[in-house]
Amino acid sequence: MQTPEQIRDRLLARFPGAGVTFVANPGASAQHSLLLAASEARAIAEFLRDDPELALDTCSNVTGVDWPEKEIVETIKKNVPDPAGGPDKVVEEKMKKTQPGCLEVIYHLYSMSRKQGPVVIRLRTGNRTDNVTLPSLTPVWRACDFQEREVYDLFGIVFAGHPDLRRILMWDGFKDHPMRKDYVDPDDFEWEPTPHDDVLERAKEHYPAAPVTAAPTASPTPEGKA
Repeated sequence: MQTPEQIRDRLLARFPGAGVTFVANPGASAQHSLLLAASEARAIAEFLRDDPELALDTCSNVTGVDWPEKEIVETIKKNVPDPAGGPDKVVEEKMKKTQPGCLEVIYHLYSMSRKQGPVVIRLRTGNRTDNVTLPSLTPVWRACDFQEREVYDLFGIVFAGHPDLRRILMWDGFKDHPMRKDYVDPDDFEWEPTPHDDVLERAKEHYPAAPVTAAPTASPTPEGKA
């Protein structure tokens, strides 16, 4: 099986100018991946499937990741001349910058015919708000169908070219996307058939308690009569 670096080099040779970036995985699995530019993703996916050496004919898993905007601190080293004429001093300066957020979809690919894999590819949106469209890879690997729908439902990534893009876990009228890291649970739990514990307490804020009525008292009976 070719390494991710070798596959990257082949892709860059086959698609000059295409965005293909090696992404190292520092974890114990060392399952490195390739980040593809959305504009070339469909053509690259077809190449990965049809190339006789790779023959990545199966997509086993599609998942989403939410990367919110975050602040990054970078340490920069500068040479500062010594006023006394000695050697320059190395001074470290810390600079803060904001890394824009995005949404990401990850595909795990295997070759059933050649018994090899996985090859992991990634696609990223332009941001988390109004640029969240990526090309669907369902036309390349049919197994992506329901899994891309799940990513659409839970993360809000729109897959252009998907044959039936609609919610698959939440109902049609549901708002927002529950797997986003900034998702806030609704206060209104009227859909909960049997509210209990903290759900019940939050539901009470929306639905006033039923008025308490006094229990009826028994009428006294005349003395001597049952």
